[in-house]
Amino acid sequence: MKFLQKLGKALMLPVAVLPICGILMGIGYWLCPATMQGGEIQGVANLIGLFLVKAGGALIDNMAILFAIGVGVGMSEKNDGTGAIAALASWLMLTTLLSTGFVTTIMPSIAEDATKTLAFNKIANPFIGIIAGIIGSMCYNKFKDTKLPDWLSFFSGKRCVAIVAGVVSILASVVLLFVWPLLFGGLVALGEAIVGLDVVGAGVYAFLNRLLIPTGLHHALNNVFWFDTIGLGDLQHFWAGETSADVSWSLGMYMSGFFPCMMFGIPGAALAMVKCAKPAKKKAAIGLVASAAICSFICGVTEPFEFAFMFLAPGLYVIYAALYGIFTMITVALGFRAGFSFSAGAMDLLFSSSLPAAQKIWLIIPLGIAAFAVFYFVFLFAIKKWDLKTPGREDDDVEAEKKIELANDDFAAIAATILEGCGGKDNIASIDNCITRLRLEVKDITAVNDKVIKSAGVAGVMKPGKTSVQVIIGPKVQFVADAFSKLCE
Repeated sequence: MKFLQKLGKALMLPVAVLPICGILMGIGYWLCPATMQGGEIQGVANLIGLFLVKAGGALIDNMAILFAIGVGVGMSEKNDGTGAIAALASWLMLTTLLSTGFVTTIMPSIAEDATKTLAFNKIANPFIGIIAGIIGSMCYNKFKDTKLPDWLSFFSGKRCVAIVAGVVSILASVVLLFVWPLLFGGLVALGEAIVGLDVVGAGVYAFLNRLLIPTGLHHALNNVFWFDTIGLGDLQHFWAGETSADVSWSLGMYMSGFFPCMMFGIPGAALAMVKCAKPAKKKAAIGLVASAAICSFICGVTEPFEFAFMFLAPGLYVIYAALYGIFTMITVALGFRAGFSFSAGAMDLLFSSSLPAAQKIWLIIPLGIAAFAVFYFVFLFAIKKWDLKTPGREDDDVEAEKKIELANDDFAAIAATILEGCGGKDNIASIDNCITRLRLEVKDITAVNDKVIKSAGVAGVMKPGKTSVQVIIGPKVQFVADAFSKLCE
């Protein structure tokens, strides 16, 4: 759990980039519907819309790379950029060695298996990006101080980090070469089994679709239900102008349930997050989740919202996925049918409403109101009940701690006293800092003496974990952290 929390904080850096994508794409699709549905693009408004869609899409389409770099920086000690370089090197190596063209060259038999080929077609996904970021940051933390023989001294220290990350990435690629298609194929088989469950199956599919978003493996299920992999193809048949009479299932049942959730459920959940945010952080929370909610409503792009909390509060994300499953079963049972060519936003709802398979479109109003209310109250209850760290609810009371003043500006002396109180440098496992706190991991928590640490003139000491010590210093924490690090060298 501690690792996931650290990963979640690291992901907040790239996630903070995504809201602008949603705003640009939402406005762009509104100005230029042809960008989504096809057709001629003429006139100033359409060209502006196309420009905005492409600008926002440039980041959404490369979100996995952003995650690789963000995790590489965020999980590296002192947030050193060397970790990001190593993560990018890892990403490039992983996606090249696991690309369909290369994999089918070294293992021609894969080209004969459609499922395995599809698996490697989808290798450039957020899950691989996060793996690359973890590889880059861990290699930095482990090998940043490596000393090589004199004839290799140029590659000592930080310069060897990317090299080590490359070696680790090669080994990871070998493992994924065999593991990834098995995972992907297993999910395809699961999708085939779900088809026979009718309405319940549609709900199970929607639940798994959201649950697998972080790994990119949702593409395996999507391929079963939306496209003609096993003779289904809900999306293809819907947009071909067919009806349920032309197929063996209720056409649109594997897409319809996403509309109330993405258009109304996510805004409800976002409002709950804003409601639960600390007063000093409410504006920041609004900036992060409000634009994501608008993006989801207009064009069904949900990643800016989902990645804002899935690693900070993984339990809440499971609940979020379960709500999709529940609303999909309700939506399908009531007979609402709509389809999407891009995602379940207002634009696709508008376009699909005129197709023959569309049914009871008016139900989006009561279903949407219900989804907004249920998502809002469920998120509100869960966040408060379990004190979940959604955007705006981070542990650090930064605004209050920014006003803290140290007893003096002798940072070396302050750091020395803190180090003494922590049991000396031999007891220090890692050093980090946020805006106002010195964050330490110690080997033996019983060797930590709070009174000695407080005698340095700091504002307080916290022990949030069995090996974690946080010293509340205030806005000058960086100077103390630098002096502390020098003492530990």
